[in-house]
Amino acid sequence: MVTLQTAEDALKSVYLGVVSDQLNINANPLLNKIKQSTADVWGKEIIKLAPYGINGGIGAGGETDMLPVAQENKYVKFTTGLKNLFGTIEISDKAMRASQNNAGAFVNLLNAEMEGLVKASTFNMGRMLYGDGSGILATVASHTAKSEVVTVDNVKNLIEGMYVDFINSTTGEKSANGARRIVYVNRVGKTVTFDSAIATALTTSHVLVVQGSYNNEITGLGRIFDTNATTLYGLTKANYPWLNATTKNSVGSISDTVIQKAIDDMEEYAGSTVDFITCSSAVKRAYQAYLDTYRRNIDVMDLAGGYKAISYAGIPVVSDRFIADDEMYLLNTKEFTLHQLCDWQWLEGEDGRIIKQKQGYPVYTATLVKYADLICDKPNGQAKLSGISIN
Repeated sequence: MVTLQTAEDALKSVYLGVVSDQLNINANPLLNKIKQSTADVWGKEIIKLAPYGINGGIGAGGETDMLPVAQENKYVKFTTGLKNLFGTIEISDKAMRASQNNAGAFVNLLNAEMEGLVKASTFNMGRMLYGDGSGILATVASHTAKSEVVTVDNVKNLIEGMYVDFINSTTGEKSANGARRIVYVNRVGKTVTFDSAIATALTTSHVLVVQGSYNNEITGLGRIFDTNATTLYGLTKANYPWLNATTKNSVGSISDTVIQKAIDDMEEYAGSTVDFITCSSAVKRAYQAYLDTYRRNIDVMDLAGGYKAISYAGIPVVSDRFIADDEMYLLNTKEFTLHQLCDWQWLEGEDGRIIKQKQGYPVYTATLVKYADLICDKPNGQAKLSGISIN
């Protein structure tokens, strides 16, 4: 007979390892390239000494001259809080009882829930990698009171099923309208239909944020490349100019020369070697069109996690839905680390149980947790090209 204990054992011994691999390896090609480590985690914070520049104890001299004076390596201290990442599944008591005498039905039930959790978590992790930590999905362009349809500025980060808060970005306060679930995203008209009408009109000051996530997400590329941000990892960027990532705007047509110029600049000025290029699908198509024009072969390479990518000089060029249409990132992924307190784990109560009844409801829930944040040791060793011409 299938029981709650049976379900607990399955979640712990069978599903946890598979789900962890899915989220760490197959969630996103960029995430797959980034190392994950429990080092430098102190309590609820990540505190890391990051070297910059080179050792100063070098020189040349005469046969009997004084030796060079020793000069230590230069370090700064990065500090950031661990971000709390959660994923919850829910199984009704009715569904549990209906399958308690049928192991196959129970397995199908758990499989469906876990597949849904992996799909949602994969989408969220990929989105956060390119975000700025604010959790903002889109900004309201227009809305009429008592309507369930909201027009937004961008739908890249939105998908059906998301449960979102409406936040006033000026005050940081959550709208009294409450959270809503997305039932349809019109990607042409840039409208979002929610599961119920929103009584009070939303304004252009309101933003859509994944439930409870406002300013609580990991420090993604959006934050590292934010030219308006004055601080990064607890440091003032004006005091350490190398904390500013390399950006080039108004690029125009993409070509091998444009890409190579960015790579050369990173190698010459920051000592950084590009090993991963990622861009929007529109930019990738523009680059493929450039290759077609000059009748060049398009090399395809296999990446870990089952991904395929075209390449430039042996460097994978991967498209990602969460990148702005006219942008391309050139990254040295060896400078990135996802620091974590632990890998994905089930949230346990004091009694060691991971499946709990939702108070007041005939349903059971289980929650996956991970406490982590992303740190780039050398921001100036990363580059972004924007303003690329696309069709």
